[in-house]
Amino acid sequence: MANFQIVMPKLGESIIEATITKWLKSPGDPIEEDDAIVEIATDKVDSEIPSPVEGTLSEIFFKEGDVVEVGNVIAIVEIEGENSNVGEDSNAASDEKTKTPDPAKHVPPEDPAVEEKKEEIAEASRFYSPLVKNIAREEGISMAELESIKGTGKEERVTKKDILDYMKNRPAADTSVTARNTAVPAVVSTAGDEIIEMGRMRKLIADHMVMSKQVSPHVTSFIEVDMTNIVIWRNKVKEMVLEREGEKLTFTPILIEATAQAIKDYPGINASVDGTKIIIRKDINIGMAAALPDGNLIVPVIRNADQKSLLGLAKDVNDLASRARANNLLPDEIQGGTFTTTNFGSFGSITGTPIINQPQVAILGIGAIRKKPVVIETAQGDMIGIRHMMILSLAYDHRVVDGALGGMYLKRLAELLENFDTNRNI
Repeated sequence: MANFQIVMPKLGESIIEATITKWLKSPGDPIEEDDAIVEIATDKVDSEIPSPVEGTLSEIFFKEGDVVEVGNVIAIVEIEGENSNVGEDSNAASDEKTKTPDPAKHVPPEDPAVEEKKEEIAEASRFYSPLVKNIAREEGISMAELESIKGTGKEERVTKKDILDYMKNRPAADTSVTARNTAVPAVVSTAGDEIIEMGRMRKLIADHMVMSKQVSPHVTSFIEVDMTNIVIWRNKVKEMVLEREGEKLTFTPILIEATAQAIKDYPGINASVDGTKIIIRKDINIGMAAALPDGNLIVPVIRNADQKSLLGLAKDVNDLASRARANNLLPDEIQGGTFTTTNFGSFGSITGTPIINQPQVAILGIGAIRKKPVVIETAQGDMIGIRHMMILSLAYDHRVVDGALGGMYLKRLAELLENFDTNRNI
């Protein structure tokens, strides 16, 4: 028999570790090729690791709840053959991948990407994830102060929750306002109240939202847009697109197309902040917040949205939304966003004030399209007409986006939508 190593795969450009949430197979269980053997979770997405080979699960090296770095061997599958300790090149982490891990240590060779991350913080006495370092940088936490935070992760590493909890009670005087604002008053339940424990994803969302409000001073601007031309055009072509392409044509790809075009005119809205540096993103990767059946949210990303046709955007939107609801998104598909849209209108809301998806600097809220009487200016004078109107809201980071830039971006976006070509082919 031969031993095949199952390793923690690469889960995206910025994810270097994942938590084992549930083993789906136990030692001794037979395994078919592509059988899912373990469920894992990151701060971005849940996923499963399938076995690329058929055999018997002989050994596992981590328990449920353990945090495992990318490239670490997590299990051994016995397969037919004479050579021992083989593994896939695509998953192997180093030249030592063919060595069987020491069960006593449970620390197989690491991915070069992980080693590179460690070199960046060689001055630290322990490992810090990019997310923790980013929060520390934004909050002005020095390395010495970071080293003082008690970590609850593996090998006493500082998790995102650890650093956010530390910020709530940070002793420094200049953070006293933050500490007061984030302090949670005592909550007393009474007879008949239903108490629901937050799920893992809801906890992550809550932490991310609190962090975003702490990091970025939010300002929100609004604009009302006449969507009549788009409504008429979509009603004219949607059946044809469904019959010819097998795709539903919703308003979302139309809005994403205009969003990306407006970003090209005002690239300062497509940015991130790194300390005192502003990073203007070259790529325009639009995230679209999607509601999951359990009430949580996830943000799949359409990469290079400005380079895609409207039909291409429609296919991406439908595919990502469908797989998001089925929890079948890949980790890479929810990373790398440079700007986010969220559709309040799908639930009937006319507008809202969204929270910025860090480390971006702006997010677009899309309201419901409603018929209403409006004043129409014509060469013959003003008149009242029934139009399809929609309110857009733009929340932006006032550290680097001021009201002028936010307002000009919204105005340009409205112009693109209102001047939509009703004779356009798709």
